[in-house]
Amino acid sequence: MQTVLVADDDATTRSVLGKILEKNGYKVLLADRGEKCLFLALEKDIDAFLVDINMPGLTGIEICSRLRSIDRYKITPIIFITSRDDTEMLHEAFDAGATDFLIKPANHIVLTARLRSHLQKVDYFRALEQVRVYSNRYISQRTQKIIEAYSTTGFRPSPELHDVCIMFTDIRGFTSLSHDIPIETLFERLSNHLGMQVDKIHKYGGFIDKFGGDGLMAIFDCENMAKQACLSALEIQEVSMSYLKNEVNQELPVGIGIHYGQVLVGNIGSADHLDYSAIGENVNIAARLCGAAEPMQINISEQLVNVMDSDSSLLISAPTTLNLKGLAKPIHVYQLSKNPNDVLVQHKAS
Repeated sequence: MQTVLVADDDATTRSVLGKILEKNGYKVLLADRGEKCLFLALEKDIDAFLVDINMPGLTGIEICSRLRSIDRYKITPIIFITSRDDTEMLHEAFDAGATDFLIKPANHIVLTARLRSHLQKVDYFRALEQVRVYSNRYISQRTQKIIEAYSTTGFRPSPELHDVCIMFTDIRGFTSLSHDIPIETLFERLSNHLGMQVDKIHKYGGFIDKFGGDGLMAIFDCENMAKQACLSALEIQEVSMSYLKNEVNQELPVGIGIHYGQVLVGNIGSADHLDYSAIGENVNIAARLCGAAEPMQINISEQLVNVMDSDSSLLISAPTTLNLKGLAKPIHVYQLSKNPNDVLVQHKAS
């Protein structure tokens, strides 16, 4: 049952409005002064307010302004009840955040219809907001912005070239584990592990481009992106290592690959199904680096090392030369780890 607070210094108006609302299935609270209205609003959870624009003490406009400063009442319907002599104040009332107004004596059909309409709009808005919050776990922030822009303008942006850091992660030995561990248990552990990775990537300014089975692809295009990507990978590695010490989670060692380069970012797919993603050879290199990583190992490319700012918490090995599938020439690969002595050993490519 939704709760409506009626604030009016006139006892007859309060009584009439209260009876109309109760007949239509609302719980009603009454206030004869602005101060009591605010007190009840803070003490209870109110779904809508009917407020006299002129009251002793705090006026209706002051009440409205204060209610809008309270987070849970940012979009709550606030309907002013006014006499015809008060209509000149309506401009000020709407500036304070009023939703609507009714002229005294309020017609019960108009009152209930408008109140129902405003409450339905709030319910609809909150449902959409809930969907948006949940979608954060499934859709990257970048993709959400593109969706919002596309739905507003109808314009689909052309693909663009961007210099980014690309990270791939993958759980080692996952396929064989599916033969030894109940699928429900394995799925839960994988979901928790990937959720942890998402949190670490978001923490350092990256976004998820896509999930792929037991791993993911992330993009960093923020300030100081190379360092941010490395710090994110190290935290994922650190948490994964802590899991290894816990017998329950010891089966999920992760391998990581990070590369820096230019990619084409844009909409991919048909008119009916689009994905906003990054493509290009540099994406493939990052994936190959991940594929070549041993369990609990972070492989990074020469290009990433060359653009990375110095940081005493990072330890970068001497390079090894690897032939990666799909690449015509061997490349230099470095391993990233956290430096326990805070001494940077960084081998810049010549």
